[in-house]
Amino acid sequence: MSKQCFSNLIQQVSDCTLCAEHLPLGPNPVFRADPRALILVAGQAPGRRVHETGIPFNDPSGDRLRSWMGLDREQFYDVSRVAILPMGFCYPGTGKSGDLPPRPECAPQWREQLLAQLPRIRLVLAIGQYAQAWHLGTDRKTNLTETVRHWRDYWPALLPLPHPSPRNNRWLSQNPWFEAEVIPLLQQRVGELMAGG
Repeated sequence: MSKQCFSNLIQQVSDCTLCAEHLPLGPNPVFRADPRALILVAGQAPGRRVHETGIPFNDPSGDRLRSWMGLDREQFYDVSRVAILPMGFCYPGTGKSGDLPPRPECAPQWREQLLAQLPRIRLVLAIGQYAQAWHLGTDRKTNLTETVRHWRDYWPALLPLPHPSPRNNRWLSQNPWFEAEVIPLLQQRVGELMAGG
């Protein structure tokens, strides 16, 4: 795809109103993509704060994710290294126990088209059950904890992660092996890729 065609695709996604009637705050697709990117952050959907600022992971979840990756904000938002494509590009609203799931229309409409334009991706961070379902399909385990526990089955091309939200503090405290075993290797791999490897 030419540079102009890629720009056109990005504009189409940015202008998308496919599920506008279901979005409490209206459409505001939040994502980052560049054909040079080596790392893909595949999350769920923007939260309210991200919707308001238009900056992905511009919240406490992003702070923890950057800590896990060993990156500062400038490095994390270097679009030539890090692409950020959630499963849903717009804030879906809030339910009883947190934000609602990503809108189901989004990924089928845009995901394959965008991923096809990211040929240099060497590491996919599949954050949460929706991203893991898309990127792992039948290779994922019975639940998120088991999928993350078997991270070596997918490494080094893909790493399943729990959501970095503060809501997951309990999960992290119940699974100390995650930050002890997985995070140091993630930081090493991310460091190599950010350096151009």
